[in-house]
Amino acid sequence: MHASSFDELGLRPEILRAVTESGYTTPTPIQAQAIPEILAGHDIMGGAQTGTGKTAGFGLPILQKLSPYANSSPSPARHHVRALILAPTRELAIQVEEQIKVYGKHTNLRSTCVYGGVDIRQQLPIVRGGVEILVATPGRLLDHVEQKSIHLGQVEIFVLDEADRMLDMGFIPDIKRIMALLPAKRQNLLFSATFSNEIKKLADELLNKPRLIEVARRNTAAETVSQTAYKVHQEAKRPLLVHLVKSRSVWQVLCFVRTKHGASRLARQLEKDGLATSAIHGDKTQAARLEALAKFKDGKLQVLVATDVAARGLDIDDMPLVVNYELPHVPEDYIHRIGRTGRAGATGEAISFVAPEEEKYLGEIERLLKKKITIDVADGFDPATIVREREARSTTESRDGRRGSSARGAARQSSHAGQGGSSRQRRGESASDGDALPKVRREAGTNGDALPKVRREAATHGDALPKVRREAATSGDARRAEREAAYAKNPDQPPIRPAHTTDDATPPHRPHAHIHAARRVKPVPALLQKRRTPEPEKV
Repeated sequence: MHASSFDELGLRPEILRAVTESGYTTPTPIQAQAIPEILAGHDIMGGAQTGTGKTAGFGLPILQKLSPYANSSPSPARHHVRALILAPTRELAIQVEEQIKVYGKHTNLRSTCVYGGVDIRQQLPIVRGGVEILVATPGRLLDHVEQKSIHLGQVEIFVLDEADRMLDMGFIPDIKRIMALLPAKRQNLLFSATFSNEIKKLADELLNKPRLIEVARRNTAAETVSQTAYKVHQEAKRPLLVHLVKSRSVWQVLCFVRTKHGASRLARQLEKDGLATSAIHGDKTQAARLEALAKFKDGKLQVLVATDVAARGLDIDDMPLVVNYELPHVPEDYIHRIGRTGRAGATGEAISFVAPEEEKYLGEIERLLKKKITIDVADGFDPATIVREREARSTTESRDGRRGSSARGAARQSSHAGQGGSSRQRRGESASDGDALPKVRREAGTNGDALPKVRREAATHGDALPKVRREAATSGDARRAEREAAYAKNPDQPPIRPAHTTDDATPPHRPHAHIHAARRVKPVPALLQKRRTPEPEKV
């Protein structure tokens, strides 16, 4: 006969006081069965769905058994790790440690939680100060062991919570390393929502003559959760989710997807659709994950999009709805997902969106549950209309894209044609005997001489200064005139080639000769001029 109240379980008054203050009066089936067995010192293999209160099922007897070690001494030597609880995810580890603190707030037992994703230096002062109850994730615990900040030589109770999830996440090698650090004489408690051959093998290695405690048939979901499915195409899932949330005016909807990238993308799209949304997944920093969870628990978010990292450890009272936006590839994950609602005997609802390519996953889930999931149709929502609108919009966009490409191609062709015609026109005008060039320049080009008459005379007489400049130098600045004359006679200056005098030689065509001639009027100082190699004279 199981106990009908916590008073019948033989717990200490300070622990019962904390349980009563938390609002619990009647133990759940897993608590009523597990607490007496743990207090008796037996190893436990517990099978219970998430949300059945198994954290208190092992937390309360741990506090009871460690009460003799409670003391208020500040010395770390008086606070050795006596109970070690391993959890697969940070969120679950934080949740377990929070409940341990609540139940043990009237005792002098210390507890803390260590997990990855944060700086290990923040955790060192706490663990070095000494704790009796340690909740940890496997990887970060091994980090502390390597730094010698945590010693496991006096552990008396070892708890492996969510063992099936540990197996899925590949933590079994780390768990075996941790087990090798523990004393051989200890009490072992293993809890799992599902049982597989690998879990049974691990239990054989870990447990010593365990007592099997099952409060429900294995691999089943809570009976208080109603399960329905909607068969929709992938492109109609988001409009259907928006329709359900807005039509029901619900908040705190937990929506599961398979990938981290998909979670972030869906959260951004739902925000554009007018829903207060955030995402939580493995790539988020621990601070961002805790912030999103805090907003969700406070009711500030309508939808929290999550990967399976949040399927364990998210404990929210009266969560109304869980949505499987994408079905999991592993059927057991479906049980853990929908276990976020309908907790502690409350009612909940789980909805799954099933695309045509996901129907095989739905069949595997139904075989695991050994029951059919009801197929439903949303009132006021036609998924075929969404598909047709999406196809029509994509067709219109592709047609507009082709038209735009054709128009841009024609514009480029006409532009090239116009540029070619104008270039040919410019070349024709420059070749004609029009008035594009001044008379002096045309004469210079005709006579094969690029220099005007005044400059030719100056170059012929060896004087680099024109007549106007010489008069200005004589009347004004004599020193500047002398300096410029010296620059003109500088041998580093490039020589001026003489004009072609033979009649039979055809002068080379120099269309910009007048510009170069103008530049040679005022010599540039040798120190400022870029050196140029004289070109050989053409014969």
